[in-house]
Amino acid sequence: MKLLIGGSSTFMFHLQDFTKKLNELGLETKLVFDADYADGFPSRKISTWFRKNKKFNKLIEDFKPDAIFIDREKHFGIETLKKNIPLIVLLRGHYWSELEWYKKTIYKKFPKNIAIWGWDRIASKIFQEAEIILPICKYLQKVTKEYVPNKKTDIFFEGIDSSRWYNVDGMKLKHPCIGLVQRANWWGKTSEMLILKQVLEKMPDVNFYWAGDGPFRKKILEELGSCKNFHWLGKLEYPDKVREFLSEIDIYALITGMDLAALSLKEAQLMKKPVIATDVGGNPEMMKDGITGYLVKKGNHEEIIEKISLLLNDKKLSQNMGDAGRNFIEETYSWEVITKNFIRILDENIKK
Repeated sequence: MKLLIGGSSTFMFHLQDFTKKLNELGLETKLVFDADYADGFPSRKISTWFRKNKKFNKLIEDFKPDAIFIDREKHFGIETLKKNIPLIVLLRGHYWSELEWYKKTIYKKFPKNIAIWGWDRIASKIFQEAEIILPICKYLQKVTKEYVPNKKTDIFFEGIDSSRWYNVDGMKLKHPCIGLVQRANWWGKTSEMLILKQVLEKMPDVNFYWAGDGPFRKKILEELGSCKNFHWLGKLEYPDKVREFLSEIDIYALITGMDLAALSLKEAQLMKKPVIATDVGGNPEMMKDGITGYLVKKGNHEEIIEKISLLLNDKKLSQNMGDAGRNFIEETYSWEVITKNFIRILDENIKK
């Protein structure tokens, strides 16, 4: 069997690891950047539409894939359906709730509302006609079944290469310190950070460092920037600067209104950091509550304070949780484990 992967720029780094492991296990796999090979409405680059789609036809003719795997619902998927090639869709976000939020906010007015309508038409066709949809956690699989009830689904936990996550000379941070790596691109996710103001005020000697950026960065900084123990680092270069950051922090705290399979949560555990995470979405699947860290209820700043205090005051507990975290991620989310599971999914769903 031959597999073609059309990947997005945001996930390309990880798809390279996936592709490498698939080839090592004997599945001939080719990875390309999807936007280089397919485009169309509502993309504004009209001059490239025909040229890119011609490249797609040449790609299919030369490689002759038995199935195509995509990690976003764009034109690469539509062109695949036109060729009647089995399409496998990796679903990395809560598409439907994000769509509704975008319709009410960023894409509310003309001409952006036309664009979001066009993108939704593409996504809906892909969801309906794909061979199988692969949500990245059990929580998202349940959501997917609600919106596309007659479609086959299976779970594709995102893998991670543990060899890339090791301690290095860290950044110069004030201790004790808590760290978070998170984009500020969806308010339903980012807004939960605002409860940190109460944490920061009640724990003035504890420093909180946020690495990330996005359209809602200003709103976060307006609320938290007045706290002297809150520090914004901006977007860090991945993975080197993120590794330096995680090497230095004492605790990793994923304070979020929604997350599905946060890579940063896995990375922090590989760096042997005890973790605290909001009990939402797929977070409970990405850690072991009471063993690698603690889950806290959404909106409960007192529980966050309690768990931070517990970990900072008990170094042995923090160390044990850090060690358990690395073991858990290596055993559960290595690319070896993830890729073998994916090959099982292929064997069960794609005719050779």
